[in-house]
Amino acid sequence: MQPTGPMKQNRTGASAIHIASFGHAAFAATMIALGIIGLSSRGFAVIWSGVPKDMPARTALACLCAVISLSSGIGLLWRRAAAVAARVLLTYFVLWMLLFRVTLLFRSPASPGAWWVFGETAVMLAGAWVLVVWFAGDRDGSRPGLVTGERGMAIARVLYGLGLINFGIAHFTFLERTVGMVPNWLPWHLGWAYFTGGSLVAAGVAIASGVLARLAATLAAVELTLFTLLVWGPVVVAGPDAGQWNEFVDSCALTAAAWLLADSYRDKRWLAVGGSSPQGPGLGSGS
Repeated sequence: MQPTGPMKQNRTGASAIHIASFGHAAFAATMIALGIIGLSSRGFAVIWSGVPKDMPARTALACLCAVISLSSGIGLLWRRAAAVAARVLLTYFVLWMLLFRVTLLFRSPASPGAWWVFGETAVMLAGAWVLVVWFAGDRDGSRPGLVTGERGMAIARVLYGLGLINFGIAHFTFLERTVGMVPNWLPWHLGWAYFTGGSLVAAGVAIASGVLARLAATLAAVELTLFTLLVWGPVVVAGPDAGQWNEFVDSCALTAAAWLLADSYRDKRWLAVGGSSPQGPGLGSGS
């Protein structure tokens, strides 16, 4: 694949701002929004939840999370900083997963909420990882390793699949809340709750196993987009409170990550089974 669009250098040099795909732009935008929310509230955005209330320097950590979100989001859109921003974001999500998600699962392995936030962080981590792979592949002389190349992309996709499985299971473990979030104008609320939960589990299994992964990733991104628009859209129009605004931006971030993962399959056939590629939209060095 040859670089195309904003990712392609022209004769007068590369643009300072570049966008690899819709998912890339949306992911960067939501990281910026999360940073702004964190700095304005001096607290943790939903994506950075799980910090004990009695933890020393808790407010300072919240501000640090906000600064990393904001600066990384801006950096992802700047050609010279994109690779570094993606790696910083990936490193931070890995640390957050180990310190505040895996430890929570060890403390409360039967808690549906613990598995939900684990899946949430896994999805965001996967999105950052895709960008690390893309931008590493866009640099001359780079060599694939554990984090980059096909192996890195495969790990990112498995993490994303596991995150979707957790989202789907949460539809059943939090069934009453799921049913309550179905728009009133839709009939058969319980049926929609079961259908959406089951489809997310199926998509997660497909992506993690590599079976019909591109189709599954695209349909999952569409489902999360519809959820954000139909559930949180009316809330935002009506005037959300601080908690609802946080939930809306959080849903936007997960949706952006979903499109980022769907974009990563653009060089794959819709019905392909197995295999992965490090190249993303407009990236790669082969012809």
